Amino acid sequence: MFELVSRIINWSIIATFIVCFSYQAIYFFIRYMKKPGIVENGKKNRYAVLIAARNEERVIGDLIDSIHDQTYPGYLLDVFVVADNCTDRTAAIARWKGAECYERFNKVQVGKGYALEYLLNRLSEDGVLEDYEGYFVFDADNILQRNYVEEMNKVFNSGYEVVTSYRNSKNFGANWISFGYGLWFLHEAEFLNKGRMAFGSSCMVSGTGYLVSTKVLQKNNGWKFFLLTEDIEFSADCIVNDIKIGYCEKAEFFDEQPTRLIDSWNQRLRWVKGYYQVFGKYGRRLAEKASGEKSFSSYDMMMGYLPAFLLTSIASLIGLVMLVIGIATAQNWMFTLQSVGVFLVSTFAAMFLLGIYTEITQWKKIPCSNGKKIAYLFTFPIFMYTYFPIAIAAMKRKVEWKPMQHGLKQEPKIPLAARSSHVKGMSREMQ
Repeated sequence: MFELVSRIINWSIIATFIVCFSYQAIYFFIRYMKKPGIVENGKKNRYAVLIAARNEERVIGDLIDSIHDQTYPGYLLDVFVVADNCTDRTAAIARWKGAECYERFNKVQVGKGYALEYLLNRLSEDGVLEDYEGYFVFDADNILQRNYVEEMNKVFNSGYEVVTSYRNSKNFGANWISFGYGLWFLHEAEFLNKGRMAFGSSCMVSGTGYLVSTKVLQKNNGWKFFLLTEDIEFSADCIVNDIKIGYCEKAEFFDEQPTRLIDSWNQRLRWVKGYYQVFGKYGRRLAEKASGEKSFSSYDMMMGYLPAFLLTSIASLIGLVMLVIGIATAQNWMFTLQSVGVFLVSTFAAMFLLGIYTEITQWKKIPCSNGKKIAYLFTFPIFMYTYFPIAIAAMKRKVEWKPMQHGLKQEPKIPLAARSSHVKGMSREMQ
């Protein structure tokens, strides 16, 4: 009887995973069969760049330099920084590099969402919010390829009010942790978002590196997304309000990933907690649109995030409980242990194959040695396994937003053009 119950539970979990994620096979095939309809009309829009930074004096200058060094006309790009609760030289460096910088001090409303709200409100008060067709959002540790804005502008001109881009990593091969992040972000970009774009459904914003039209911000009365994962919250809000997010594979940017397990744990704990928050807020509306309006984007939004972490939590808890019960009641607990092992081996194989596919298709884009590409491929499933305890902890633990420290001692070689060091002029100080 004990073995029968264990078999039923195990196969039920596997079947649920298949039901939830098998639809993504569409993205595998459609990305090779159909190209997204991008129409270049030559229009050059005026854009503003928004950067929320907290104690980022070591990296913010490189980002602003890469913005000034764009192939896009510089007179159509303005950079605005909010130095959020900074105790270092972030504001001074931002102004020296040619950005206009606002300083914000608020220890109660903490997080990127509140910083963006403050920055947009200040621009509105200054009467310049409507001077731009759209707003780019970056983190201070980002660096852009020289053609980034030019390529994003093409997709924006094709009718997308929100556009996300190709996310790469500055320290891809630093260790197995940063590699795990980097490989997953490439999977999100070139498998999921590229597939969604080709299929005609909405893409999803991942962290940073995206463009929002001024019209969308006006509809929302500025920025209204303050959950622990404001990017996923923004994506869900766009989808339930029928705003389709586009993807630009030719617009590439780099960001920095954690290399210490404790930092990675805290960051992903916040992410998973944020996913739960988003579905507490938008889950019902997404389900109603998916079922009532046959919205594939809404279904994709639900399946792409919530089930993965709930199922890992449930599978981990059930496996542990069954093992304890088997030992306590002198049942065949070895069978349960074997079942857990089979589950782990099968998920390892699935993650390993996903990693192989991603590496093969993105081999030249991965900025690290061939040896590391091969070696860290075997640790990628282990990196994904660490989501099991994180998903469980996020269900109960109280999680608060904490800034990540950035600034590589030695930045690895990545295929970027020489960065401009010119300064466009000192910005006025805005309090």
